Amino acid sequence: MSQAVLHILQPGAFASVQDLGRPGWRGQGVPASGALHPPGLQAANVLAGQPPGAPAIELIGGGLVAEARGAPLRLAVAGPCTMELLAEGQPPRRLAPWRSLTLYPGQRLRLAAPAVGRVAYLAAAGLALPAMLGSASTCLRAGFGGHVPQEGRLLRAGDTLPALAADARAGLQALAAPPEAAEWDATAAPIRAVPGPQADHFAPDQQAAFWAAAWTLTRDADRMGLRLAGPVLAHRQDDPHKGAEIVTDATVPGAIQVPGHGQPIVLLADGHTAGGYPKIATVCTADLPRLAVAAPGAVLRFAPVTAAAAQALAREAAQAWLARLAALTPLPPMPPDAPALDEAALYGGNLVSGVVNARQP
Repeated sequence: MSQAVLHILQPGAFASVQDLGRPGWRGQGVPASGALHPPGLQAANVLAGQPPGAPAIELIGGGLVAEARGAPLRLAVAGPCTMELLAEGQPPRRLAPWRSLTLYPGQRLRLAAPAVGRVAYLAAAGLALPAMLGSASTCLRAGFGGHVPQEGRLLRAGDTLPALAADARAGLQALAAPPEAAEWDATAAPIRAVPGPQADHFAPDQQAAFWAAAWTLTRDADRMGLRLAGPVLAHRQDDPHKGAEIVTDATVPGAIQVPGHGQPIVLLADGHTAGGYPKIATVCTADLPRLAVAAPGAVLRFAPVTAAAAQALAREAAQAWLARLAALTPLPPMPPDAPALDEAALYGGNLVSGVVNARQP
């Protein structure tokens, strides 16, 4: 197969190249980065015929428009966002997500903002990008990785990503059991977290206030972390070693820091690797993707679990996604002159309403 390219016409609000990150470098101050929702990235890659951890485009907020150049491309979209195929002289063709598609030269793909949360993924078959410290993930704070490793920047209009021409023999596919909206929604159920490691910097009534409160995600949300607005959490004043600051120690994605102003900050994939604020809790690996893709304005709650329970939840979540990615449904080919069928509307409609029984007038 010859090489083709995915040409970015409009990058949308916030689009970057991510994979599963670069673990092993936190001791040198380098965050792992990688997808905010790893299962979503893996789903897009599997649907596109890529290895699950291959680089793909992470979109925050939608709005990306891209076209195929040189040869047809096999793409896949994962996440709760609708997409449109645009071609000269043809009406837009709406497609449902969680599937692969063929994008022919002269066609454009436009991705809308996610209906739930703020993140979706676009994968391309044969997308191979240079690695930096073992990963192609873009780390904006460090300024490396992505499709331009020396710059580590967001996608821009005019960028081209090399891929492989679509193989006519490779069929398109969709997830047989795509995720329900609740699985992508931080507000659908409490976010489970393990108390600590510095929960003792807060009196029992303040710890109880954290777990009981409804927290609103502010607009200060990016790949580094999320800021939450709610009741002010007071640090202990009775012990000089249990105040609003600690001796700087390691942090991980999911750590919930509480600075002196008393409003929590949840660290995400690009978050700093060490910090001096006490951490009242740490979000479970199983629930962190759901929190990481939450949109500003979301109102959410936390629920405490033990470390052992969090480990069990992580194993269960990983096994569930592996099973989902192994169950794929074949789709018919997409010739360039296919009629403009609105698949998103078709799948969302009630296809059996109005059925009557001729024997019962």
